[in-house]
Amino acid sequence: MSAKGSISSGPRYHFYFQELLGENPKSVFLELEEPQELRVEKETCRTKSRDFLVVEIPSEDMDKIAIDWIKKRKLQGAVGGPVGQEWGSPDCPWD
Repeated sequence: MSAKGSISSGPRYHFYFQELLGENPKSVFLELEEPQELRVEKETCRTKSRDFLVVEIPSEDMDKIAIDWIKKRKLQGAVGGPVGQEWGSPDCPWD
C-alpha cells in the first residue's frame, strides 16, 4: 500500500514521494499544472538515442521546492546552513 508523502506544494505544483510501508523512498515526483513551457526531445546518434524532458518552472516555485527538499532530507549542513538546534535547522523547536 502506498500514499503520497508531500514534500512541497503550491497552487500549480506538488512535489512528493510514494510512502511505502517499511521502505525508505527511493524516488520523488514533481507534478506541474500548466507549466509555462514543456518540451520532450529525442537525440539520436548512430544506434543510441536519448530522451530529454524540459520543463519551465517559475523561480519562486523552484526556490520553495529546493528549500523544502533540503529541510526534508536534513541537508542544511551540506549547503552551509544551520544544523542541530540552531535557528532554521530541522531540529530547531521554533519555525
